[in-house]
Amino acid sequence: MMKKIIVPVDFSKQSEYALKTAASLALKHNAGILVVHMLELNNSLNPTPEVVNQEYTVFLIKAAEKRLKEFLDKPYLKGINVTPIIKHYKVFSELNEIAEMHDADLVVMGSHGSDGLKEIFVGSNAEKVVRHSLIPVLVVKNDYKDFKIDRLVFASNFKLKGMKAFEKAKAFAELVSAELDLVYINTPYSDFLSTEDAVTRINKFLAKANLVDQVEIYNDYSVEMGILNYSKANAADAIALWTHGRKGLAHFFSGSIGEDVTNRAKIPVITFRIG
Repeated sequence: MMKKIIVPVDFSKQSEYALKTAASLALKHNAGILVVHMLELNNSLNPTPEVVNQEYTVFLIKAAEKRLKEFLDKPYLKGINVTPIIKHYKVFSELNEIAEMHDADLVVMGSHGSDGLKEIFVGSNAEKVVRHSLIPVLVVKNDYKDFKIDRLVFASNFKLKGMKAFEKAKAFAELVSAELDLVYINTPYSDFLSTEDAVTRINKFLAKANLVDQVEIYNDYSVEMGILNYSKANAADAIALWTHGRKGLAHFFSGSIGEDVTNRAKIPVITFRIG
């Protein structure tokens, strides 16, 4: 079941993309939405006397509450249980407290992504949410009126230590009724395997997972481009990656592959924390 979805908002159009996506999922799964706005109070801008400072803080919070109420006055939210939450500071680990308190299952986050020259995602709010979240995070960059995942690509090196991530991706795919598309990206520079060796490793993984699924071996110049090109060629709706918590997105082959894929992917990316 999907019970509660957390949506961090900063009133940008990317926030609304995330809110629309969450609304679509909530309607399909009879889930509620927790809309979280993190109010960044800069003490250096506040008046110095303590009483005045408190009054000023209350004023900012009330103004944020009013703006959030207006932001949530959307027709696509009708029929959905929406809970607005305002936090005083930008502490992204607090989302875990909210998730635990409300038994939330998923965070939906908007992101600019990359324009090919500047990777806005790295160091951004979305990256911080992904890094700290104990529950899956779905990063979206586009406007979806009816969000649906029919085909979810899960790329792996199919070493046994990635089993937990695979199990989480499989459970999510089943929840949203998506086909889980398994792929091994074979490159000439990173963890290259002959076809025979790749098949042996994959079969060992599938046997451990008690599965008879088919895994495609896709050749490309880099793992990042392999994931993106394979997803495009197979008309994928989303890509699944995994994280190692505070270490950020997992380097599941080598280098910062997770960051690069999330930056460059035009389709949604969902991350699962395994450590």
